[in-house]
Amino acid sequence: MNMSLSLARAVADAVLYEGYLLYPYRASSQKNQARWQFGILGPPGAAAAGTGEEPDMFADCLLTPGQHAAIEIHLRFLQLQSRSAEKMDDDGGFTAVDELTVGASRWLSWDEAAEREVTLGPFPVAGLSEPGTVLPVEVPGGEDIEELRDASGRLAGRLVRRRRPLQGEVRLAASPAGGPLVRLRVGAANGAANGWTDSWTRQHAIAESFIGTHLLLSLQDADFVSLLEPPPSAQAAAATCTQHRCWPVLAGPDGQSDVLLVSPIILYDHPAVAQESSVALYDSTEIDEILTLRVLTLTEEEKAEARATDPRAAAIIDRCEAMSPAELQQLHGILRNPRAMDGAELDAALDEVPRVGELQSGRPGEEAAWWTPEAEALVQPHLDAVLINGVPVARGSRVRVNPSRRADAQDLFFAGQTGRVTNVHFDVDGSTHVGLVLDQDPAADLHEGYGRSFYYSPEELEPLGQDGKESPP
Repeated sequence: MNMSLSLARAVADAVLYEGYLLYPYRASSQKNQARWQFGILGPPGAAAAGTGEEPDMFADCLLTPGQHAAIEIHLRFLQLQSRSAEKMDDDGGFTAVDELTVGASRWLSWDEAAEREVTLGPFPVAGLSEPGTVLPVEVPGGEDIEELRDASGRLAGRLVRRRRPLQGEVRLAASPAGGPLVRLRVGAANGAANGWTDSWTRQHAIAESFIGTHLLLSLQDADFVSLLEPPPSAQAAAATCTQHRCWPVLAGPDGQSDVLLVSPIILYDHPAVAQESSVALYDSTEIDEILTLRVLTLTEEEKAEARATDPRAAAIIDRCEAMSPAELQQLHGILRNPRAMDGAELDAALDEVPRVGELQSGRPGEEAAWWTPEAEALVQPHLDAVLINGVPVARGSRVRVNPSRRADAQDLFFAGQTGRVTNVHFDVDGSTHVGLVLDQDPAADLHEGYGRSFYYSPEELEPLGQDGKESPP
């Protein structure tokens, strides 16, 4: 298997189950009664009826193909699997129940999910010209029965798992993007053929949905181009690429560009699961340490219900209880530079940073405390200014926001917006932070009144004149 693809799967697996089951991992919890997570492709008509999600997603990406360029597509998703607990009657029949206990084991009726992956290709890139290629995807339904017997071996009940068949398609189209670049549009769509009626419920919709949908694209004799940080020669082409309900990023190890992850959540290029995160907790956006400690505070009754809810919830409870003090300690936090340098690069960079004494006294080499009252008195964020492209920027200046590739995901939504500077801060490490409020924010005046600002580094900002036009250099 392609090594880049193999490493990308760890992140893809996290995407697949992000939000699958939320703390406290019990079926009785309200937030676990209205599921599911990201990347849902609902049956056509469900979104318009208000009972499901839109049926498709697509993304444009750029690649530089070789003479024998080919692409392989991995469509990955969850298929709903409805688990019904059924108690054996005196007459030998079975009756569905909400909860079933046999001996020391307990089960709840619950909607699980089955992992699915459909591999398509490889296809020659040269053969994917517009209007494109449509690849059908058929996922069979099914029913599995698990018998439950008591300590004497007597049949006491059963678990029945049912899956509805899924129908969909993957769409591929390629077109020239200027020079050696090729623009590839890849999409996935739910093509449920049963039709949609007003009588169908949200449960009907999710049963015929592709859940947690994402794609892994693997190239042969070609390279993907980053859309987050394209080289100068590809910036114009990257600006023409569009996405719908998904986000394409380079995947696999840094420095390699033969795998792309088309994700339903926003990620950076070459995302990775933190090595400190040893338990798959599924609860989207939560902090592992806090969530692990919360799991450990559950009562024995609550833990028992979580175990009866889903095998994955049982695994979370067991793994958290088995964590050693050292494993818990490593969840406490770590500082990691997203633009990590090697030793020589770091030493060179540090040589360029003024020492604290230099910052405060102006006399190179003089030792000084990292903070003094005298130094603080000189700091006036509401008056200080910084030069950006040769233009002084201070409180009241107008700027356009151009977040860097390692900006917070929220900042990506602000790219291209304009704002008004509220303050300029210089920290003891020699860094500069420019605070601003956004013109498009209806609560900008309120935020400024409370001293709340968005902060950017100078290189992420473009000075504007008071009329909103770019300032001359």
